[in-house]
Amino acid sequence: MQFLSFTRLGRAGFGARVGNGIVDLTERLAPSVTSLRQAIIADLLPAASAYVLGRRPEFTEADVALLPVIPDPGKILCVGLNYETHRAETKRPDAKYPTIFTRFADTQIAHRQTILKPRVSDHLDYEAELAVVIGRGGRYIAEENALEHVAGYACYNDATIRDWQRHTFQFTPGKNFPSTGAFGPQLVTPDEVGDYRNLSIKGKLNGEVMQDAKLSDLIFPIATLISYCSSFTPLQPGDVILTGTPGGVGDRREPPIFMKPGDVFEVEIPGIGSLINTIAAES
Repeated sequence: MQFLSFTRLGRAGFGARVGNGIVDLTERLAPSVTSLRQAIIADLLPAASAYVLGRRPEFTEADVALLPVIPDPGKILCVGLNYETHRAETKRPDAKYPTIFTRFADTQIAHRQTILKPRVSDHLDYEAELAVVIGRGGRYIAEENALEHVAGYACYNDATIRDWQRHTFQFTPGKNFPSTGAFGPQLVTPDEVGDYRNLSIKGKLNGEVMQDAKLSDLIFPIATLISYCSSFTPLQPGDVILTGTPGGVGDRREPPIFMKPGDVFEVEIPGIGSLINTIAAES
């Protein structure tokens, strides 16, 4: 099943795709459940599937303004250098453990919203990624059981301000400018996705393929990432793990290619979705 977060008639809510439309789930599963994150925390996604069975769509995507899939995650944990092609192009050594850093929730935008190039930099780079949303939290999650903790998957563009990323050895500044974390269009549940390793991922700049990989190419697979992250922080329902980007980033090309106002970047993962965002200059 596919779930979306949105605002409609001035009110934030969430719903499920049914055919070519959306069934509203806001306060339908429980009176106080008004967001997708709350539904995940309350373990209501199975009930949502039962609720929409046989129902007709109530409105279309054109009737709403999409929000990031999880607008308000407690944690966004980002994984760096998790494809060999990207590790090699950065000339960084092999790592025994995943490279983990954070993105702030208030940097996120939705499908079709605008990524902002900040006025302090012209080095705005793209990073096509698969996002994993935690469904069942835990600490010290065993790797063999880790995929049971997944609520679903989505596309993400973990856009980066490269020069600010390199101010020190810490990535945080370059990863947390406003309106640089695109997340959408929808959350797709594991039963619909199947084995994520069978999927491909592409990043396209103005229609040209810049990144192209298979999700089976992850150096640290999703189960390993969940287990590792849960060892140093308790994972909560609705938390997000960004699994890393393939090689082909603009910063490592000769000459470098950075996103500029008017550009369009697309993250395409067949079976999960197509996330499209236009670039604009910060006012």
